[in-house]
Amino acid sequence: MTADDFPRFPEGFFFGAATASYQIEGAHDADGRGPSIWDTYCREPGRVLNGDTGDVACDHYHRYLEDVALLAGLGVDSYRFSVAWPRVQPEGSGPANAAGLDFYDRLVDELLAVGIAPAATLYHWDLPQALEDRGGWRVRETAERFAEYTGLVVARLGDRVDRWITLNEPFCTAFVGYAIGRHAPGAREGRGALAAAHHLLVGHGLAVRALRAAGADEVGIALNPDRLVPATAAPTDLMAVRRAETLHNEVWLDPLFAGRYPAFEAQTWGEMADGSYREDGDLAIIGEPLDFVGVNYYRPTTIVDAPYADPDPATRTAVDIRTAETMRDDVRRTTMGWPVVPESFTELLTDLVRRYPTLPPVVITENGSAEADVVSQSGQVHDSDRVAYLRDHLAAVSAAIDAGVDVRGYYVWSLLDNFEWAFGYERRFGLVRVDYDTLQRLPKDSYRWYRDMIEHHRKETTP
Repeated sequence: MTADDFPRFPEGFFFGAATASYQIEGAHDADGRGPSIWDTYCREPGRVLNGDTGDVACDHYHRYLEDVALLAGLGVDSYRFSVAWPRVQPEGSGPANAAGLDFYDRLVDELLAVGIAPAATLYHWDLPQALEDRGGWRVRETAERFAEYTGLVVARLGDRVDRWITLNEPFCTAFVGYAIGRHAPGAREGRGALAAAHHLLVGHGLAVRALRAAGADEVGIALNPDRLVPATAAPTDLMAVRRAETLHNEVWLDPLFAGRYPAFEAQTWGEMADGSYREDGDLAIIGEPLDFVGVNYYRPTTIVDAPYADPDPATRTAVDIRTAETMRDDVRRTTMGWPVVPESFTELLTDLVRRYPTLPPVVITENGSAEADVVSQSGQVHDSDRVAYLRDHLAAVSAAIDAGVDVRGYYVWSLLDNFEWAFGYERRFGLVRVDYDTLQRLPKDSYRWYRDMIEHHRKETTP
């Protein structure tokens, strides 16, 4: 591999790797951890492929020293992990479970000992089941409890953790969890999903205030904005994209960075978007200034006009907005079925800055690919498709920077193969292979490529 194979980034740009608590930790009932909505969801027949659960996952809870050593070998500047709310508050409220916070204490100390900056995500989808039993994100109480939980975590870790992310992909929580039903808690609702979206944003804003009060240095949120393209130039498809922009992007970006609710929400959702879950002053809470916005990106989405799946407005879900996604057959697709179109990443980033002039600096908080990894006879994983994906998407980020987008850093998804939500353990995103029978870790070719790229960047930018 030559130096020309590595994308170029400015001095000060940082590189990291990311994971999430339920996907890697295991130890689902250890040291006082309470059940989460994903513990419940995984136990409902037919919800998760092969009936898989996160009970053991990668057993990171017990093997974190080994995983930090892998991060150190990779040479990353930062590690993005998430805190499991049920470890800290098993019932979603009340005093902190000291044993749960002790784990993150140990993890943070070990990261700092090897020169890696910890970046903590406070919510990566594992809501305490006790809060879901009281209404979950459909109700305002959960937003308030989230702020209290945030205060407990930052009080324990804030002296050593500088970078904080409130929520990861609230789109998935609100719409995949409460409208599509493909994620926990598995609901299929209309107004309830829209209420969840709003309360997630309120919870974010309240958490930002709690972090600021504790003196947090860098505070942001990780969104998964979509690069939406019409299947054709037909007016019906163009209008379908307009509705999809409301659902996928504007419901988050407009309140966060433009101080308004989406202008097209009535045309998208009709009476479902009655706003009855909103209160005066909510936009001020949601719009608390941020130090960065996290962008999770994997692929573009092609949209076509479609009839309502449910003709009855009373039972229609919040994702039933007369659109459908069509699959491209002119590009390679990952094992998730996602098209590989790196230039769309550049287009997404430049478009975000154009549409939201007050957007704070960007951090790529997730990017990676699931591939059909095979262990060779020599005991290696030669994942050339993943290497190509990472090279081309990092080049797309570099192109966005050249176009004027203030991108400060990049976290690859993911350090480890892990529990991939409704797909169980079938889909692998990791730079490191995990044998789920033995839990043995095996760095792949992509691990070594990313390591070499980081080393090259340091040599090129160190005075």
